Amino acid sequence: VEDHPDADKLFLIKVDMGEKVIQIVAGVKGYYTKEELVGKKIIVFTNLEPKEIRGIKGEGMLLAATNEDKVVIISPEKDIKNGSRIS
Repeated sequence: VEDHPDADKLFLIKVDMGEKVIQIVAGVKGYYTKEELVGKKIIVFTNLEPKEIRGIKGEGMLLAATNEDKVVIISPEKDIKNGSRIS
């Protein structure tokens, strides 16, 4: 997890998808610290076109819920292999 060089609210997150590692750009900086994100199992959508966000390519999008002033990343209930598919 790294800070985005051109955005105060964005993190650059490397995600181990099992067979490869992708990078996502996520606007969760005001809600999570780097330490909270490292090693966290998350749900990532990868069936989207890669998109540049403030000059950095993102290859997916994490799943999160919002409620008023909170953002909560949705995580698997139990431990699961990296790269497992949602069905």
